Amino acid sequence: MARLVLRRILVSVPSLVVVSVIVFVLQSLIPGDAADTLAGVNATAAHIAAVRAQLGLNRPLPVQYWHWLDGVFHGSLGNSLINGQPVTSLLDPRLEVTLSLVLGATVVASVIGVLLGTASSLDSRVVRRVLDVVSVVGMAIPSFWVALLLIAWVSVRLGWLPATGYVSLSSSPLEWARSLILPVIALALTGMTAIAKQTREAMLDVLQRDYIRNLRANGTGEGSVIFRHAFRSAAMPVVTMSGLLFIGALGGSVIIEQIFGLPGLGEAAVAATSNKDIPVIQGVAVYFTLLVIGVNLVTDIIYGLLNPKVRTG
Repeated sequence: MARLVLRRILVSVPSLVVVSVIVFVLQSLIPGDAADTLAGVNATAAHIAAVRAQLGLNRPLPVQYWHWLDGVFHGSLGNSLINGQPVTSLLDPRLEVTLSLVLGATVVASVIGVLLGTASSLDSRVVRRVLDVVSVVGMAIPSFWVALLLIAWVSVRLGWLPATGYVSLSSSPLEWARSLILPVIALALTGMTAIAKQTREAMLDVLQRDYIRNLRANGTGEGSVIFRHAFRSAAMPVVTMSGLLFIGALGGSVIIEQIFGLPGLGEAAVAATSNKDIPVIQGVAVYFTLLVIGVNLVTDIIYGLLNPKVRTG
């Protein structure tokens, strides 16, 4: 297992570099730069050029990237061009918000999706058809539309939960949970239906295998057959779907954080892009990439626990 983890980490290092290069090049294509923002609306061209030179934005793009990469090698993601604060000090507090949202959505979608998928694999065709319809509807409705409906109904009309804002876990666990319920539901709905369908198909395939029939013929309890034997074999594709859901939720969190006013990494990315704040944009990309690498590593470890053959693969 240790060799598997080490190999995955070594393979991930080039991915981190490639992503940083791509993001750096793409953000350079955005019209304007941070000098325009800092100089002000009525600034002269000479003043803007002076600010650009002061920030080092007049240097060739490869030189700018190497300067940023050299800072990373020395343990720094640079300073914000807008307020001069270290990027890590700006993004670290926001990491809790994004992780709470994305992990919450992944857990909710996985648990409810697995339960629905398992139940539909054991029940009649009517339940399966209902799940098919619900899945199509769930995947067709965008998460931002669900978020707006939840705010209109649950927050505005009923007044049950706050529409915007975030309370940290350390401040108040109860209010932390209340501030995340609606965003998590909005972000989890699509993934929930996808995991339910994946679980159902995997369970239906496993339940048709000979060793399941033998277990039932030998008098093994139905609960043991389903949860101890069948689900363990069907768990591999479900784990894959959950990992993909986490990665997809990272992208969806950018919009959800904007709608619910959550001060997460996605909100920082939008603000930094508007201000052409290159170090912050790069920092968000690095954080997101590290999260993706981390969830892929966790997925590989779970694979190794479910299937020992993977550990030596």
